[in-house]
Order: sequence, then C-alpha cells, then structure tokens
Amino acid sequence: MAANTQDLPREIADLFTKPFARFVKIEAAAGVLLFLATLIALGLANSPLSKPFLMFWETSIGLHFGSLDFSRSLQHWVNDGLMTFFFFVVALELKRELMLGELRDPRMAALPFAGALGGMIVPACIYLALMIGQPGAHGWGTVMATDTAFVVGCLALFGSRISPSLRVFLVSLAIFDDVGAILIVAVSYGGALNWAALGFAALGLATVAGAARLGIRNVPIYFLLGGVIWLCFDASGVHATVTGVILGVMTPTRVWVSDARLRSSFERVLSYPEGDHWSGNTMDRSDLQQAGVAAAEALSPLERLEMMLHPWVGFAVMPIFALANAGVTFAGADIRQPVIAAIFAGLVFGKPAGVLAFTWSAVRLGWATKPTNLSWILLAAGACLTGIGFTMSLFIASLAYAPDMLLAAKIGILSATTVSAAIGLLVLVTFRRRPA
Repeated sequence: MAANTQDLPREIADLFTKPFARFVKIEAAAGVLLFLATLIALGLANSPLSKPFLMFWETSIGLHFGSLDFSRSLQHWVNDGLMTFFFFVVALELKRELMLGELRDPRMAALPFAGALGGMIVPACIYLALMIGQPGAHGWGTVMATDTAFVVGCLALFGSRISPSLRVFLVSLAIFDDVGAILIVAVSYGGALNWAALGFAALGLATVAGAARLGIRNVPIYFLLGGVIWLCFDASGVHATVTGVILGVMTPTRVWVSDARLRSSFERVLSYPEGDHWSGNTMDRSDLQQAGVAAAEALSPLERLEMMLHPWVGFAVMPIFALANAGVTFAGADIRQPVIAAIFAGLVFGKPAGVLAFTWSAVRLGWATKPTNLSWILLAAGACLTGIGFTMSLFIASLAYAPDMLLAAKIGILSATTVSAAIGLLVLVTFRRRPA
C-alpha cells in the first residue's frame, strides 16, 4: 500500500511523544472534571442536603458470613479500592517514561526526581516545625504530593504558549512524588503488620511474575490476581493501594509481536480475495484471528493497560474521589487550629522552595540536566503550581488525622490548593516570555 504523501514522515520519537501527549490531554480534561466535582461536593456539603450527602459516603458495603465481616464504608472503597487504579496508572506512566519516553536519559530523569524529592522533604520539615509537640504532627505526609490533573489543567490554559519542557518536568515531578507519597503511606500510615497476609501478598506477586514468564497474556487473569493481592495487602496492615504501584512497576514494556510478524499476518489476510469466507473452521478464519491477536499484541502490555485504564481513572475514579472527600462543611469549623496554617505553609511555600532548591543543586552538582528551553524563571513559575496537593493530600489526610482534626486539615488543603493555583498562574502569565 502506497504511503500517504500528505502526512508528515513518521519518526522514532513519535513512539514516545504521542503517548505522552495523549496522557497530558486526558489529564487536562480530567482536571476540569475534578474541579467541577470538587465544587459540587463543597456545594452539597454546605447546603440543606449536607447530612444525607455526607452520610451517603458512610454507607457500609461488603460481605458478611457468620463471624467473617468484610464490609467497609463507601468512602473506604473509593479511597482504598478505586484509588488503587489511580496509582496503577501513575506507576505505568512513570515506568513508560523511564523506559521508553522523555526520561530514558538518567540525567534528564534526575531533574524532576530531584524536584520531587525537594518538594517532599522541605514541606514536611516546615509542617513538622510548625506542629512540633501538637496533635496532628503525624500528618506531615499531607503536604508532600502534587495533584497531576490540576497542574496539567492549569498548564492547559496556556496551550502552546507554555514550553513543552515545563509540562514534561511538572508532570514527571508529580508522578514521582505521587509514587513517593503512596510508599510513605504504605510505611507510615498502615496498621499493625500481619506477616501471614504479607506472605500471601508476596506469593500473589510471585504468581503474577511467574504467569508473565510463562507467557500468559490474558488480562482478566491478572486483574483477578491483582484483586487477591489487594485483599492480602488490605489484611496485612500495609495500605492496600500500594498494590497498584507494585503491579504497575511489574507490567512488561516489551511487545510480544514484532513489527515484521504483524506485517506478515496482515499480508496473509489481505492476500485473500474479497468475499464472505471468514466463517467456519477454515484456514481463512485462523489467519484472520491470528491477525487480530497480532494487532493487539503489537503494543506492549504497559501501553495497552494505560490506554484502557487512563480515561476511566481520569473521568471516573478521580471525580468520584473528589465527591467522596472534598465535602467540607464550613459552618462550625474551627479555623484557629494550627494544622490549617501548617498545611498551608507546607504546600504554598515549602513545595516551590523545595523544588527549586533541589533542582538547582542537582544541576549545579552535575547530577541532572536542565533542558535549554526551560529557563530558571519559567521553572520557578511552574514550581509554584506544585503546591496544588488536592487529591493525594486529601487521601493522606483521611488516613493521618482523627475526625476532630480532619475538617481543619481539609480546609488547609483546599485553601493551599486555591492559593497555589492562583500564584502559579499569575507568575506564569507574567514570566512565561522572559529569557533564561
């Protein structure tokens, strides 16, 4: 078949830049939906429907057999169950970028990694300094993560007027510290460890690895194994959402069907004459089925799963999470609680300060490379957006705080997210055209 000369020639770079562009577009649209879901949750929580709305998320759902009770609140299923898919997609995207994409060069990957590290350490230190000796000091993890969808949504307002390097840097940074945050959750915000359950979880992970080595490519089988592993982690005292990160990192990046085999399969099908001859137990049907399998397996499992799950996570999981967790009732809230100021300071001031300090140090020491079209002024402007913690901050807050402090913590998170977004957008508008 002749090539379409109206199209631009394809380059090897298209193999990883196009998936990243698709990821960013979905995140931008998801950011808008997440914002709307947040407004709805806040509106309902401060309306006459407040009580039934908040009680709805406390509805108990699960299985009960005699003395065995495996029931959780609806909010728990959202935070621990649905969010596992969020972390799975985050881990897939991080692995793809490290193995196939923009971050294959270790020194290029070191820049957002250093920013993420600084954006976790500095705000946590500020939080602890302000909360030392007070109830709620254990909630230091609340100020450590950046909301990818909201950050990408803010950048989307500028379109092509923002350097692609800044977008890659901020998305990569947000993914790094999301993974870091969930690992901190697994270690710091779990319960007492059940070693038997952990052993079964490890056995489940070994089964997944063994199935992959044997060449089993049936996706539903892996989802079933993932569900069993999730149950084991949930019973172990380690936060169950770590299942998503581990399985995402384990997902293969290699394709099973090479380009040559794919072309050969299609050529066999195309060599048949036109007509209705695909039914029945014939060689024609066998070749057609083989071509269908080859078409699916020409993409790596990582890419197929990301393409399948990312829209569901962006357009369903995250808005549902916002509805379940962003319902803050302002009436009667005690805004004098110190946790509000500690979260606000950690996110609004600590995040950008940590990102800038650690990226500058990494470049000066020669550990990281800064793209030439990403000026320090533009990077500083983007760093202001990293204080948008929202999704992960609310997630960790629900684990870290007692009920009497959770409302104040949510107020701190929402106010810090709003101010960080406003400052970041204002600075980007002012400095996006400035030279390095």
